Amino acid sequence: MTTIALAAAVLNQTPLDWDGNQSRIVAAIRAARDLRAGVVCLPELCITGYGCEDAFHGPDVVVQAERVLLEIAPESRGLVVCVGLPRLHHRALFNTVAVLADGRLLGLVAKKHLAGDGIHYEPRWFKPWHDGVVTTTLVAGQEVALGDLLFDIGDVRIGFEICEDAWVAERPGAWLAAHGADVILNPSASHFAFGKLDVRHRFVTEGSRAFGCAYVYANLLGNEAGRAIYDGGAMIAASGVLVAQGPRLGFAEWHLTAATVDIAAARLAQARSASFSPSLTEHPGLVRAAHDWPAAGAITPPHAAPSGWEASAGLKEEVFTRAETLALFDYLRKSRSQGFVVSFSGGCDSAAVVCLIALMVRRALAELGLDGLRDRLGHINALEQASDSAQVVARLLTTVYQGTSNSSQTTRDAARTIAAAVGATHSDIDIDAFVRQYTLTVSTALGRTPTWETDDLALQNIQARARAPSVWMIANLEDKLLVATSNRSEAAVGYATMDGDTCGGLSPIAGIDKAFLRRWLEWLESSGPASLGAIPALACVVRQRSTPELRPQSSAQQSEGDLMPFPVLDRIERLAIRDKLAPKDILTQLTADFPQHAPMQLRTWIARFTTLWCRNQWKRERFAPAFHLDDENLDPKTWCRFPILSGGFRRELGEMGP
Repeated sequence: MTTIALAAAVLNQTPLDWDGNQSRIVAAIRAARDLRAGVVCLPELCITGYGCEDAFHGPDVVVQAERVLLEIAPESRGLVVCVGLPRLHHRALFNTVAVLADGRLLGLVAKKHLAGDGIHYEPRWFKPWHDGVVTTTLVAGQEVALGDLLFDIGDVRIGFEICEDAWVAERPGAWLAAHGADVILNPSASHFAFGKLDVRHRFVTEGSRAFGCAYVYANLLGNEAGRAIYDGGAMIAASGVLVAQGPRLGFAEWHLTAATVDIAAARLAQARSASFSPSLTEHPGLVRAAHDWPAAGAITPPHAAPSGWEASAGLKEEVFTRAETLALFDYLRKSRSQGFVVSFSGGCDSAAVVCLIALMVRRALAELGLDGLRDRLGHINALEQASDSAQVVARLLTTVYQGTSNSSQTTRDAARTIAAAVGATHSDIDIDAFVRQYTLTVSTALGRTPTWETDDLALQNIQARARAPSVWMIANLEDKLLVATSNRSEAAVGYATMDGDTCGGLSPIAGIDKAFLRRWLEWLESSGPASLGAIPALACVVRQRSTPELRPQSSAQQSEGDLMPFPVLDRIERLAIRDKLAPKDILTQLTADFPQHAPMQLRTWIARFTTLWCRNQWKRERFAPAFHLDDENLDPKTWCRFPILSGGFRRELGEMGP
């Protein structure tokens, strides 16, 4: 045998959804068999779901996972199947991959390098396996090999790098290559982040070249557990060439990418390599099994090149759109909500959220069709009578403009215009009476009337908070999810009213800075995502200056006037929070980056940012769950931890000088 067909499956799983996860695994295996694939690699921990968190510590999780594994095993007749699950051994939990062939469990490979930074907390639940250690474990009363294993199945050698194993300097692949690995499989749960795909491309293609083998990468897909988004993007490489690549950020429940590779050619190439140094002893964890490989036809990879949108000039805008819309769709269906409610101020942030929900519907219809969308959102009976995109949006999205005497006709008109353009069900509520009643009640209790001269912040905040009860009531009455609209730039400095504009069960743009959101809206107004098109009505938002409209209109309030220019704010945030620079070093960098601003002004803005950052960690702790889009974000639940109480960098600020 010289050729073998390899397949990588991406799956949209849900933690602890035993039946649903199993059905998607089985569907992918059967599709691989129909393609006459010899090997199918499924994602890391796909039986349980990757995001089970502390539920991994429950003893029944391991029991249920083994039960599902044994139910899946008969599906492996005629092919090799690799599926991830947790395994308890010697009172420790390990992240493992089960290798099935011809209905039998051949062994369990344990992950060596655990992801423990940023969004990942694997060391909280799992223990790392050690190089060269091999033991056995009982599965359904039978002893099965467990540990650092290499499989010789029908004279084809198959080894593993499990997700993080491929991201470290001393990759297990080198050890496997020295022992003759023909194929290295990488079952992963690699979350989406801007720019991360390039790293995956490199370790897949370079791994296949350096290790002289075929390399298969399989990943999760979709919003699995609430915050992390998985982009799929299966890859197959051979001898340094990417031969197949699956689509990313799609709405399918699973997708299979396959390619035929020449094992004999790779072996000969390795034999001719002067730098190759084989091991002269056998791998201590070698598991041998007889197997009749199916005759491998020449599979033409359906996605050997990236999807067309991946070559877009506005790639970050395209990726953001697809990640957000997929995450919203999965959150909607997995939470079994009836739709979304947005308090629509007519400004940049709320407009972005409204458009993302409308684009979610357009994408779902384009990829799934109307019947497919109804099937995936089968818990929403209101969709049964919807016949087009506008009608679906009308049933799923409710927008509410809640104005006061400080609100402008510009934002009121903008909210109405954009809601109509996307098809949302829109209402306009005057909350002035609520604000007056709250103010009167408190004035009576305190014995004084608040004024703008002495009580500016309280009078601004009561307007934002007065919006919460009515919009929450609408969300409750419609059994929909209230979506908060705060962004990353505002989160950094606490420029948000707690229990006001932060109200909601989900905060989808809390990880995105204001400058990018404005750029994205301009892109969406003029061109928009590939195959979906633009939303020209956004012109009425794009031409506005950002304002919360909480002071009297005569004050001409602007967000950047309250804070600083958003590009400066975002640059300070990266330097201070991502790079951990001291204020004096930030000043040096800003002076070079923004020569149009005087050093004294930059010093003032750095001090303002630093002070507000330290004071407002408690707000960031209370934000509704946000989608993880950037491995440099501020979410204390997934990336950036900071004390709620601190010294406030007072000494460091003094070092900037007067």
